[in-house]
Amino acid sequence: MRIAIVTLGCKINQYDSAVIQDRLENRHSLVPFERGADCYVINSCTVTDRADWEARQLVRRAKRLNPAAKVLVTGCYAQVSPQEVAALPGVDYVVGLNRIEDILRSLETDPSSEPKIVVGDVKRERGVPVLGTRALPDHTRAFLKIQEGCNYACTYCIIPTARGLSRSVAPGAVLEQIKRLADSGYKEIVLTGIHLGGYGQDLQPRIDLTVLVERIARSGLVRRLRLSSLDPREVPDRLLDLLAHCDAVCPHLHICAQAGDDQILKAMRRNYDTAYYRELLARVRERLPEAALGSDIIVGFPGEGEAEFESALAYFASLPLTYFHVFPYSSRRNTAAASLPGQLAGAVKKERGRRMRALGEERKRQFYARFVGRTVAVLLESKIDERTGLRRGFTRNYLPVAVAAAQDLANSEIDVRLTAVGNACLSGELENPRQFQTGAQPAVPS
Repeated sequence: MRIAIVTLGCKINQYDSAVIQDRLENRHSLVPFERGADCYVINSCTVTDRADWEARQLVRRAKRLNPAAKVLVTGCYAQVSPQEVAALPGVDYVVGLNRIEDILRSLETDPSSEPKIVVGDVKRERGVPVLGTRALPDHTRAFLKIQEGCNYACTYCIIPTARGLSRSVAPGAVLEQIKRLADSGYKEIVLTGIHLGGYGQDLQPRIDLTVLVERIARSGLVRRLRLSSLDPREVPDRLLDLLAHCDAVCPHLHICAQAGDDQILKAMRRNYDTAYYRELLARVRERLPEAALGSDIIVGFPGEGEAEFESALAYFASLPLTYFHVFPYSSRRNTAAASLPGQLAGAVKKERGRRMRALGEERKRQFYARFVGRTVAVLLESKIDERTGLRRGFTRNYLPVAVAAAQDLANSEIDVRLTAVGNACLSGELENPRQFQTGAQPAVPS
């Protein structure tokens, strides 16, 4: 059976899709979405109205490609609005989050013999299924989900409704998965979670993310360990010291501010202010002067007037951030922010997003330019840019680098001299190309 999988949304969704792919690829033929398939799996997102719309569009496109195909929708949109998704013309199955066996059973049985909607109550879930691990397509970095759900109640966010309370994978199981990845040849592992900084608070005995990272680093199993997004309230000095002094832990933090105005932060129910976030970044930069520092930023939140936006723009311009992920506010039903006064027009949000992204691009290029002329270690990925013929990779501090390198250097960590800042990355040259002309090179992990 030919199966196509398409993913919308965050790294957690991408990880979940990769796990589904792992379970299917030895039993069926996996094909690109546009090639036509017997079954389509759409792993949906619901963080914005547009994400819901994109999922609906994918259902329609799947049916145009093959009117006889089965269509299964999973992910956050399926979890939060199962009846709405099931009512879409062409949808055969709606399967909630973390239900891999139900996905497999639905795809491999006759539609008339299985219920159309299989969605559990996330409020009752207390564990995280250890579903396996793999890299995302074309990456030589492996992503490992160690935490699910969120205990916070930010007024704009639908994700706690979709994924439930925070729950963690036991440290022993995390280390087992990391060993499997390392034994398969992966040199970098990225720890991911919906509320990664809340890791371990539900376990008995309690531990925290810093303790887990220390254990992984001490194990010597992996050369590079990277953390995904963190909340500003969960970046202790112990973690910063670990990043500063442990070579295995990459100097890269994505700490989500979400807003740059105190009144907006209060309305979002973020429970910190701009002074706190500024002081946190100062502590980070003192210990990690060359770390990449990123943030999510929402523009156009209800009540954000012109003065609040200009204040936020000036605030973020004054911080030592090196890149931004900017999102126009999207009202989500069943969230507190949806009923707040001062909802803004789409055109206003779009223009504010453009200006904030422009500032982020400027800060990113300034950060990249600091490293031109230096020689850095780059972990090369497997995909080659068809337009340029260059292979991309990342430094430990998350600089994207494009370099001319042979296929057999995928998954190699090589020294590259950085020569210029391009539109989306740095370009460079192999520091010592002769050393790669003979001898076997590391293979891409399997």
